[in-house]
Amino acid sequence: MSMVPDVMRAAVLGEPGQVRIRQLPVPEPGPEDVLVRVRRASLCGTDLKIRNRAFFKDGGPQADTFVPGHEYAGVVVAAGSAVDEFRIGDRVVAEAHRGCMRCANCLRGAYTDCLNYGVRARGHRTQGMTVNGGFADYALNHVATLHHLPAGLSFDAGVVLTTAGTVMHAFDVLADLLAGARVAVLGPGPIGLLAVQVAKQLGAELVALAGTRESRLKLGKAYGADLVLNVHQCDAVSSVRAASAGHGVDIVLECSGAGSAVDDALRMVRRGGRVVLVGFFDQPVTSDLNHAVMNGITIHTVRGEGAGSVARALSLAGQGRIDTDSLVTHHFSLDAVSEAFDTYAERRGDALKVMLDISDR
Repeated sequence: MSMVPDVMRAAVLGEPGQVRIRQLPVPEPGPEDVLVRVRRASLCGTDLKIRNRAFFKDGGPQADTFVPGHEYAGVVVAAGSAVDEFRIGDRVVAEAHRGCMRCANCLRGAYTDCLNYGVRARGHRTQGMTVNGGFADYALNHVATLHHLPAGLSFDAGVVLTTAGTVMHAFDVLADLLAGARVAVLGPGPIGLLAVQVAKQLGAELVALAGTRESRLKLGKAYGADLVLNVHQCDAVSSVRAASAGHGVDIVLECSGAGSAVDDALRMVRRGGRVVLVGFFDQPVTSDLNHAVMNGITIHTVRGEGAGSVARALSLAGQGRIDTDSLVTHHFSLDAVSEAFDTYAERRGDALKVMLDISDR
């Protein structure tokens, strides 16, 4: 690993609610690994749960050694002996999940549902969740979790497109073409706003976006939403049903993570329609599942990206069909990671995607 130092800066977990910068050894690639010089990384809601240790069932990894960060992009600086897919200097985007590739789920392509989740000895890794992630100068990835960043796309765009991968995966589970479908998206955060764009690009006939923040709803309108609804100012369920011949839409993507939105989703979708739960909920949710049963509504769930979805999101963006620039609202240095977390958690300046500028080299 010529030109790569022995130590690096890394943001590590401290006590619950704390993260700090310390020096850690630069990881060395195994035969199938790639060492990435991280250029950009961004925060998402899962990172807040990781910082607060609410994400971990057992309290989480040891403080001062665990590096969060699962949305990042950078440059290849070293690779293992079995890697020929990438060369030094390649610009790459990382996806978080690497399944064990030996369990029944992984063998059918559902590696985000790996039956050996968290068992490193069996090959499973999730960057920034079960193994160290990208809030550091360098990150170690299995070769299968990296994608070439298309020419013309910035590192900022590449990072945002890992989130777009989640959206692509949410549509994947429907196992159907989106062309001609009527779609409602609940929650105009980064996932929801990307869902509006992807739905339109895949041919949805109607896309409705519901939320509470006018600035985000306005952005959704600019992204192509046919109907934007402030749930504080109208009955979103009635409005969506009225816009879809009174029957309800074919598909609802619940991206807000708000418990009350589940019932809204069930009442917006038509009989025999489908709801995809994309957002993570802070607490257990009580919902009228009898309504789903009586109306033949199918409920799907997805966890992050999967099934090659990041690569397809990169392809769409490389064709100029996804706008990511307006989603990036804040930039911080790695040394200011605590301020970045607080900005995101408190939505200062209507924060959407908060980016860590880790390196310009």
